[in-house]
Amino acid sequence: MAQAKGDTVIIKKYANRRLYNTQSSSYITLEHLAKMTREGVEFKVLDAKTGADITHQILTQIIMEEESSTGEQMLPVNFLRQLIGMYGNSMQSLVPHYLEASMENFRSNQAKLREAFETSLGNNPLAKLAQRNLEMFKAAASAFVPGLADSKPASGESKDDEIAQLRAQMAAMQKKLDELSK
Repeated sequence: MAQAKGDTVIIKKYANRRLYNTQSSSYITLEHLAKMTREGVEFKVLDAKTGADITHQILTQIIMEEESSTGEQMLPVNFLRQLIGMYGNSMQSLVPHYLEASMENFRSNQAKLREAFETSLGNNPLAKLAQRNLEMFKAAASAFVPGLADSKPASGESKDDEIAQLRAQMAAMQKKLDELSK
């Protein structure tokens, strides 16, 4: 499904309901189109007989398939009722622009939240401890599976120093567990 930046893949829909990807010269399914959408691939679906652009209908069909097949519904019933209520309303022409802006805002906030979360993990001592434990696990696993952990410790310490630190931490945790069990 690779494509050059900015190219729009043309998909033809035939009367037998089959979808044909003109770029890859292969028949595809709605699942393929859903995957392409998630990957950010631009495509246009054309009716093979009339040449009419039916991308909107196909995307709506993908949403219907996703809503019915996964068991989890993303679109709440109240939202759907309100959306249907907007058809024929004097505000109908504004709704698509509003929804696009809202979704773009949501995506932007999602990216900012992910970035903030990842940044905060870098400053979290528990995350650093988890990272060290993961490195130790890789080192221990390499004793059983040679070549599994070929990486050096992240902090530049020798393995003996790191092992000593982890042993001290494990001893402190064991002591706390013993105290809690009393």
